[in-house]
Amino acid sequence: MKKRIVLAFGGNALQKNGEVTAEAQKKIANEVGEIIYELSSKYEIVIAHGNGPQVGNILIHEETGSSEKAPAMPLETAVAMSQGQIGYWLTQAINNAFLAHGRQAKVATVVSQVVVSKSDPAFKNPTKPIGQFYTEKEAKALMREKGWTVKEDSGRGWRRVVPSPKPIDIVEKKTIMELIQDGVIVIAAGGGGIPVYKTKILGRLKGVDAVIDKDYAAEKLAELVKADVFVSVTAVPNACVKFGTPEQQALGEVAVDEIRQYLPEFKAGSMLPKVEAAINFAKKGGTGIITDIDHLKDALKGKAGTIVTK
Repeated sequence: MKKRIVLAFGGNALQKNGEVTAEAQKKIANEVGEIIYELSSKYEIVIAHGNGPQVGNILIHEETGSSEKAPAMPLETAVAMSQGQIGYWLTQAINNAFLAHGRQAKVATVVSQVVVSKSDPAFKNPTKPIGQFYTEKEAKALMREKGWTVKEDSGRGWRRVVPSPKPIDIVEKKTIMELIQDGVIVIAAGGGGIPVYKTKILGRLKGVDAVIDKDYAAEKLAELVKADVFVSVTAVPNACVKFGTPEQQALGEVAVDEIRQYLPEFKAGSMLPKVEAAINFAKKGGTGIITDIDHLKDALKGKAGTIVTK
């Protein structure tokens, strides 16, 4: 039987050199499509992806073009828009890769809602910067007008910051599993998923303006679909300790207890969620991998990347 893998591509994977046009990002998606084709003979594949640059651009469009007749869509809806956008690029790329080899792909994007808790501490301490930069005056005016939380961002200007709660469940998990069992390559939980919470009235779902980290959401997806391997596909071939110093050391195959010792060295919002996601998956008996797209195939063979095991 084929191993089941969840591949979590960062949103920047489609913007290697800062590409912003759809055509430029679709060309890079074509590279992903070819890799998926090559892996499909050995693995059942589920794809998750980030959306940071893409949803940021969507928000800029929404905010700058907002009017009384066409008001800006809220953040949770913008996340859904980015899922459709990136899912379309990847679905088309995978289809085209299969056709180039004389085969027909079975691939589908599932617009995914990810359940979070309204009592998550993240809602009391928004930290995730999104959207465009503003002057301090503009940002504080938006804070008063729209109730946003705004913060200065590394000397580059002021930005809106939103909560980044942890994922609890994925609403469409049964549908995703049925598609996998039918041999479909599934793209799901894009951009960390659309954040929703369950109301007290019949447990109904309601969207909330937040951003879920794509690695935590992809790891939750890997758990729910009973994957064998979870891979965070990022910009570097390995997680490193003492990163950026002369003592930098790439981590290869490493046990959960060992890599936990290095957690304080990893940057929040960058490598830390990737490492924590790999640890969480490995703790449950799977294999967590961190690598870049160039080393992906070798990492799945145990010959490259950071490989976290129990």
